Amino acid sequence: MLQPLPCLYALALACLLLWPWTGHAQDAAAGQEIYTQYCALCHGPEGKGDGSLSANLDPKPRNHTDGAYMNALSDAHLLKVIGDGGAAAGLSPIMPAWKDILSAQQIQDVVAFVRTLAVPPYTPPADE
Repeated sequence: MLQPLPCLYALALACLLLWPWTGHAQDAAAGQEIYTQYCALCHGPEGKGDGSLSANLDPKPRNHTDGAYMNALSDAHLLKVIGDGGAAAGLSPIMPAWKDILSAQQIQDVVAFVRTLAVPPYTPPADE
């Protein structure tokens, strides 16, 4: 018969050893800090596309609170737009690529934060 305590120790050790190689959950709070620093100048502090630089941009930055538009987008699409820039997804070439400035985890965190802005609120599909 297996001893429960040694099995728990082995499981805990396996989790600790594998931790660096597993993906981390998205962190919307961390994403908000990054969004404020890098995205709000164009998209605005509340994500409405009304940042201080938006007046001179054509096309205008996306309104991230527009749930009718934003909720239809997949996380993969948002990751691509943020990481590779707007032009990579057929959107505004003015939107810069952030993958050389932000880590993959930071970009995922920004996606998590952007998902909190939509009205009506975003509901992930069952397969995400």
